[in-house]
This record gives sequence, structure tokens and C-alpha cells, in this order.
Amino acid sequence: MVGRGDWEIEIIKRSDTAKRTFVLLPRRWVVERTFAWLGRNRRLAKDFEATLESSTAWLFMASVQLMTRRLATL
Repeated sequence: MVGRGDWEIEIIKRSDTAKRTFVLLPRRWVVERTFAWLGRNRRLAKDFEATLESSTAWLFMASVQLMTRRLATL
């Protein structure tokens, strides 16, 4: 599959000084929330797929399902 768009990934690591206190990390919650939404799909809860193409297809299907449910409530 060919990548689309110009994406830039920024890895945000926790600092060593913030081990005992809560520190809000920028935009990290967006990724964690998205993984939680996708994890609610039974097929994506465990790694059942034998090929990367199959895993990618099921991830795409779960994303489409999330999007259509949200659009249906508008």
C-alpha cells in the first residue's frame, strides 16, 4: 500500500523527573484513546491474523465502523 499524504511522526517521551507526579504530555491521549476504541473490536483484541495485509484490512474495517457510527448520530 502506498502512503498518502505528508505525515510527520513525533515521539514524545516522558521525562525522568516526572516519575511520581502527573504531567500532561502533548497529544499523547489522542493516540491512546484511538487504540482503546480499536481495541474494543473483538477481532483486533488479539493478534489472530497470519498476514500483515489481513491485519491492515481488519484495522481499516474497524476504523470505518467507528466513523460510520459517529456519522450516523449527527
